[in-house]
Amino acid sequence: MRRLCTAAEAKFYFDAFFKSSSETTLRPNKNCNLTSWVSGCEPGWACSSGPNQQVDLENSQVIPARTHDCQPCCEGFFCPRGLTCMIPCPLGSHCPAAKLNNATGICEPYHYQLPPGQPNHTCGGANIWADVRSSSEVFCSAGLYCPTTTQEKPCSSGHYCRMGSTSEKRCFKLTSCNSSTSTQDLHAYGIMLIAATVTLLLIIYNCSDQVLTTRERRLAKTREAAARSARETANARQKWKTAKNAVKRHASGLQTQFSQTFSFKKSAKSSEELKILDERRFETDEELYAPMHTSASGESLSSSAPPKGQQMEPGNLMWMMHEIEDGPNSYERFDVGTHDRKSKGHTSKGKQPNTHSQIFRYAYAQLEKEKAMQQENKNLTFSGVVSMATNPEIRKKPLIEVSFKDLTLTLKGKDKHLLRCVTGKIKPGRITAVMGPSGAGKTTFISALAGKAIGCRITGLILINGKNESIRSYRKIIGYVPQDDIVHGNLTVEENLWFSAKCRLPAHLSKPDKVLVVERVIESFGLQMVRDSLVGTVEKRGISGGQRKRVNVGLEMVMEPSLLILDEPTSGLDSASSQLLLRALRHEALEGVNICMVLHQPSYALFKMFDDLVLLAKGGFTVYHGSAKKAEEYFAGLGIHVPERVNPPDHFIDVLEGIVTPSASSGVNYKELPVRWMLHNGYPVPPDLQKSSAQCAMPSANEGLANGTNPAHAGIEERSFAGELWQDVRSNVELQRDGIRHNFLKHKDLSGRRTPGILRQYRYFLGRVGKQRMREAKIQATDYLILLLAGACLGTLAKTSDENFGAVGYTYTIIAVSLLCKIAALRSFSLDKLQYWRESASGMSSLAYFLAKDTIDHFNTVIKPVVYLSMFFFFTNPRSSFAENYIVLLCLVYCVTGIAYALAIFFQPGPAQLWSVLLPVVLTLVATQTRDSEVLKKIANLCYPKWALEAFVIANAERYYGVWLITRCGALLKNGYNLHDWALCIIILILTGAVSRFIAFVEVESFGTKDSCTAPLSLQHQETCATDDLSLLFPWCLLISKDCQGKKKEQIGHRKLQKHD
Repeated sequence: MRRLCTAAEAKFYFDAFFKSSSETTLRPNKNCNLTSWVSGCEPGWACSSGPNQQVDLENSQVIPARTHDCQPCCEGFFCPRGLTCMIPCPLGSHCPAAKLNNATGICEPYHYQLPPGQPNHTCGGANIWADVRSSSEVFCSAGLYCPTTTQEKPCSSGHYCRMGSTSEKRCFKLTSCNSSTSTQDLHAYGIMLIAATVTLLLIIYNCSDQVLTTRERRLAKTREAAARSARETANARQKWKTAKNAVKRHASGLQTQFSQTFSFKKSAKSSEELKILDERRFETDEELYAPMHTSASGESLSSSAPPKGQQMEPGNLMWMMHEIEDGPNSYERFDVGTHDRKSKGHTSKGKQPNTHSQIFRYAYAQLEKEKAMQQENKNLTFSGVVSMATNPEIRKKPLIEVSFKDLTLTLKGKDKHLLRCVTGKIKPGRITAVMGPSGAGKTTFISALAGKAIGCRITGLILINGKNESIRSYRKIIGYVPQDDIVHGNLTVEENLWFSAKCRLPAHLSKPDKVLVVERVIESFGLQMVRDSLVGTVEKRGISGGQRKRVNVGLEMVMEPSLLILDEPTSGLDSASSQLLLRALRHEALEGVNICMVLHQPSYALFKMFDDLVLLAKGGFTVYHGSAKKAEEYFAGLGIHVPERVNPPDHFIDVLEGIVTPSASSGVNYKELPVRWMLHNGYPVPPDLQKSSAQCAMPSANEGLANGTNPAHAGIEERSFAGELWQDVRSNVELQRDGIRHNFLKHKDLSGRRTPGILRQYRYFLGRVGKQRMREAKIQATDYLILLLAGACLGTLAKTSDENFGAVGYTYTIIAVSLLCKIAALRSFSLDKLQYWRESASGMSSLAYFLAKDTIDHFNTVIKPVVYLSMFFFFTNPRSSFAENYIVLLCLVYCVTGIAYALAIFFQPGPAQLWSVLLPVVLTLVATQTRDSEVLKKIANLCYPKWALEAFVIANAERYYGVWLITRCGALLKNGYNLHDWALCIIILILTGAVSRFIAFVEVESFGTKDSCTAPLSLQHQETCATDDLSLLFPWCLLISKDCQGKKKEQIGHRKLQKHD
């Protein structure tokens, strides 16, 4: 006991690790110094205190004097050089007595030598206990275990013993463990885990795909049976009606023969009574075939029809009479059947259709009934139209009339007019065509009407139903069809339409009525044969371009809009497809829908189907706005006659392009046409066009007009480079500010339609995203395979080191997993940005969309750590458990996935991928650097790799105890880790992922229309955008570059045609 170290001496020894640069050299003390150096000060030796000296082993302040009876250190203890006492060896160490190697003069198994000049001095015991690098000789060897500090035994077969073990551990089953082995071979478990994971994924993907396929096949059979039954019922009904009509005609003939004395008026009255009686009987017959459930498909819309017992609004009646007066056959186009489908039917008190069979029977029965009524209404009389108009049971969609006065759009920061002095209105129940040469501002015009103009200064008035209200207050009943076919390529035609219907139709509308709406759109657009076909993407072929265009329009048709705006819906379609599309739109217009569309070169047959025409010239001026039938009459009054066998709209556009010159006798120049229209309607002429009150032609002004610039600024000197750069930056900032304001600005909903809430939309989005992920199984399998290979490679190359507790391998793991998971997570939001922008602009919930995407991605968040660890863990075989490694890796994947969301939304795909590669490498390098300064420490604390690496190391270091304590404390202290901070690291990783997701959602709301062409440019501005490299100012230039090329080709074709003529 007298040779044991007190607390003060032990503290003196261990303090040397923190206060001295040398781990084996102790500072001078009371017993060992320059004046007093006894044999007990040598390594492996110790001395005792005096016989009469009292030693308090718990005294941590005073080092007692020990200079008596110096002897070799006992086994199981170590005696460091510079101390004259013994310290017990820790658990897991082996401290036998040293033996002198005469050849080397070293006391083995230790590394100290005998002191020179002391021939009687012999080897003692152990001399040091420090970290594994400095004192590996006292650690129990790998493959052996040390139950005590003086015993060392080999591991038996079926067991393994790591370095510093105090007992042997049994190997798992199915592993091979020979005697004296240090690790167990876990490759079999890795293979089993891989096989189980692959099997699970195959079951999930294959079974889910099989369930979806079987369900779709059963639905198709049910739908075909319902359609066949509806057709048979309709045919039987038609035959019955034909027979009744024959009997009625025969009875009428007999009545005429036996009633010669009656007047013609009385005969007609009797015939009318017979007709009414027959109609009542027919209605009774129809009730036999009527479905068990009837409901209006547009009940959420604020109806323009009065309650029962009141007369219809005069405006609606006059509108219908105006339709009849427009032409002798115009009333034939009026579709009573389509109004019947909006009728306020009383819901049957019987059992409502719940099964798929009942729902499809109801839908197809209604469709067949509508077809029959359309055939009947071709011969509808004027009184029949009036009676139908005054029928209180008929409900119509709310009417939206958009009027505009002196509408002018100027590009902010550039003072370039995109649209100037446009006045007029688009009316409900009519189809308005917007035409003009390339660069005339057609898309700008409809974007302004739809409330999508961003980055422009708008002057003038836009009135909704005569009131100064925002068009965005009615966005739930407004459909906007973009020029590009923005649809989900990995969904079928029916799935695209059905999703739009569920999210945008009234929430209280029953499922049978929603099915009826979707089936009606599919049938009217001729999509029955491809309804179960994938739309397709650039990489994977799907339906044809014309069918894709019809699906693009159908996405807005299924929500039954009151105002439908279309941007070049017939581009890329053949004549037959265009007419099919226009006929479907005509039916919608006859229901009171206000339809406005931009077109290029419509055929004469299509042109005849339009009610109104808006003709724009370059610079955004109006040349004509009125009835399409009177356009030729107006231009003929100006001396511009359409030649025979020439399509009128083509001729008008050629004149506005300057390709076709009006006859000299007319005295009209194409540059004068906007002013002519203003004078014709009495509109005020802009000051820059008022140079002559007697003449309409002004070369200087018209030249500026043709170039889309303001001549008033023509004399301004060109800015310097710095001025232009500052102007571009300022314009970019204003554009971004307007975009954020546009997304966050909320308007009062005046549509009267209540769509499904966030939770229901979240469910709809969840189902859609799940289907999309199922159809991306090959891509998911590729991600898993890459992770599997990365785990195998890194597990082989980066073996777990006991010195740093596997920090090197974990560092590589953080970089690899972060990089691979970020790249994969970018696809969640990068690939369908355009689709999201379209859906969010229509009123769908951004929160439901974001949460659904994130929820489905949690499947990868759970599976990917298993895939990676199935290789890495069983190759490196660390001391930490699989569960601990999985939890850390799970939190890491969750964290980097949220960061990837933010990158995918904020950047374009190329820069986002670059940032996803750079961030893990740079942040890991910063986190693993020695932090000598406080600033560097604070920066490292902001890097998620620092917390992930700390969690990995702490989980592994906790398994090192006993003889490893100094090694563990030194490694953790060097890196600034705390053994009790494992839970903190996990929490910080989770918080980082949650904050990243919040930032990503804010970006979704803020930059929801960052790249959309919401403030379209004219052709000159598009070319300027491309040539001046102002893509930062106008990020939509890349999206419309193909349109620019197509329009140039159209101009060249016009010129060639003119030369040929």
